[in-house]
Amino acid sequence: MNLPVVLINALALGCLAAAFFRDRTRCLHALAIAARSFLKILPMALTVVVLVGLLLGFVPEGLISRTIGRGSGLVGILIAAAVGAVLYIPSIVAFPLAGSLVKSGASVGAVAAFITTLTMVGLVTLPLEVELLGKRLALSRNAMSLVLAVAIALIMGLIL
Repeated sequence: MNLPVVLINALALGCLAAAFFRDRTRCLHALAIAARSFLKILPMALTVVVLVGLLLGFVPEGLISRTIGRGSGLVGILIAAAVGAVLYIPSIVAFPLAGSLVKSGASVGAVAAFITTLTMVGLVTLPLEVELLGKRLALSRNAMSLVLAVAIALIMGLIL
C-alpha cells in the first residue's frame, strides 16, 4: 500500500470525525452537498472513463509510444502540447487519462505538455477570451502559456 495515500485518507477521516463531533448538523449538511456534487460529476466521469478505455483500446500502444513516447523527443512534446491546447477536458478527468498514457508508453515530458496546455492554453475558449480581454492580450497569454508549457514539459522530461 502507498503510505502517503494512507496518511492523507487517515487525515481526511480524522478531520471528518472532528467536524462531526464539533457540529453534527453542519457536518451532515456538508456531506449531503458533497454527495450531490459527486452525483453531478459521476456521469461525466464515467463517460470519460469509457472514452479513455475506447481510445486506448483502438489506439495501439506502439502508436502512442512512437508518437509521444520517449523516443519522439521534442516533436512528441509538441504533438501532445497541440492536442492539449485544442481539447477541452476537465482536469479531474485529464489526470487519469495522463496516467493511462504513461502506462501505454507516452513519455513523461509529452504527458506534462498535454496536461499543462490542457489547463493553461485554451484554443476552444479563445473567442471568449478575445471578447473579454481583447485580441492582443488573449493571444499573448495563450502564446506565453504554450511556450511555458513546452518548457515545463522539457524540464519534467529531464527530471523524470
